[in-house]
Amino acid sequence: MKKTLSITILGLFLACNSSQKTVAPNVKQAASQEVYAETITEAELKEHLYVYASDEFEGRDTGAPGQKKAVAYLKAEYEKMVVPAAKPNGDYFQKVPLEVAQMPTGSLMINGTSFTLGEDFVSFNDAGANFNEIVYASYGIEEGGYSDFKNIDVTDKLVLIKDGEPTNSDGTYLLTGTQEPSKWSKDPMGRIQFIMDKGAKGVLLYSPTLFPRVLAYYNRSKNSSSGRMSVKGLGKTGFSASISDTMVKAILPDILTDNNPRILNSKVASDIIGNSEAIDSENVVAVIKGTEKPDEYVVISSHLDHIGVNADGQINNGADDDGSGTVAMLEIAEAFKAASDAGNGPKRSVVFLHVTGEEKGLLGSLYYTDVAPIFPLSQTVANLNIDMIGRIDPKREGERNYLYLIGSDKLSTELHELSEAVNAKYTNIEFDYTYNDENDPNRFYYRSDHYNFAKNNIPIIFYFNGTHDDYHKPGDTPDKINYDLLENRTRLIFHTAWEIANRDKAVMVDKPVE
Repeated sequence: MKKTLSITILGLFLACNSSQKTVAPNVKQAASQEVYAETITEAELKEHLYVYASDEFEGRDTGAPGQKKAVAYLKAEYEKMVVPAAKPNGDYFQKVPLEVAQMPTGSLMINGTSFTLGEDFVSFNDAGANFNEIVYASYGIEEGGYSDFKNIDVTDKLVLIKDGEPTNSDGTYLLTGTQEPSKWSKDPMGRIQFIMDKGAKGVLLYSPTLFPRVLAYYNRSKNSSSGRMSVKGLGKTGFSASISDTMVKAILPDILTDNNPRILNSKVASDIIGNSEAIDSENVVAVIKGTEKPDEYVVISSHLDHIGVNADGQINNGADDDGSGTVAMLEIAEAFKAASDAGNGPKRSVVFLHVTGEEKGLLGSLYYTDVAPIFPLSQTVANLNIDMIGRIDPKREGERNYLYLIGSDKLSTELHELSEAVNAKYTNIEFDYTYNDENDPNRFYYRSDHYNFAKNNIPIIFYFNGTHDDYHKPGDTPDKINYDLLENRTRLIFHTAWEIANRDKAVMVDKPVE
């Protein structure tokens, strides 16, 4: 999972290791889904994870030799199970073209005054153009009857906006009519992309609160050898920058009180340049074809990568993040294959999508959804995303039988109700919806691979055990996994996927993304 602050849990290992190995039942004949679920065992999950999160895999950093060993392992396991590749040519690997961009350097000249990148403004891409004017678009917002673009054209222009939102005379926000701001205030990058989609070539964002944070990130990244990874060519629609107080004063000194969109007579010249290096990486994708609705797809996903080796040579094994999700998928695939071999295969096709580059910005799933979906998104009925399900959040210590669920009700009421019913019938795990809150400061809903499906109006569930002190550290090792919990959580996801794949109608999207 993409990084956040973490806390610790160091216990319960002896308890989980005291469980006896579950013997897989005979599934040669068609049986109930409970029988297939029982093929998912602590012993097999542990066996997989002690390999997948071993030092040999060197932390599975995106594009690194250890990640190549990881994808080879996944391919071999699917071949062993005789679960076919998703691609029609039989290749399990979906190549994802990535590149690492070193931090750009240079300056912008505005009306004869030079402003330095990394001091006066921050940008992570080349400017690539000069401008004879700047279009001021105030907040850069358009919703309902309100628009900052009524009397201006931003096509091929450099646009200046500020953060915040318009307010009423009583201090409430115009768009919501309450003391709470709208969605525009929660997503400054979305605001920039909205303006790019209108045809702008560049956006300058003035945000006194955001600028210090992006400046600190820029300086850390500039001093790092790793650079910033992205999907090659994707989203490079223009130049964007966060600008300082000094820079905005040279363009529009009264920007905080000036809400009048218009053309500013400002000449802008750029000499910003940057370099990039290609990275070879891949998703691993397998599929079990449906028996009745083979052209409808349930996608189960987890990320195969982790953060590699520390500067001091310590390996970040990533047993929980996301070795736990990865091995859970292998066991779920085995259970579906047992059902299929017994003549009880799923009605809809079930896709097993192991994505690369999650730790670099959800890149493998972004490539799958936004560039090259192997199966049409319009026929993808749901995504179940598994990212960290093998440990216990310290806040839940003493209450082991739980799981955080995120996003189950965001797009589809039916999916949420199905999820609850499946759990009540088969696994009796306590579902904790703490991080499903719209105001969750951790923003976990936006930080794992399900989000790239959700933004495309595909119903999702994100399964997550919370963070711990070993998160993104060398201490995230297989010996600290609670294998009894991992087994039960994995069986839950199998049962949920089974119900989605076999119901008469696809789960309905009744709350689509606008």
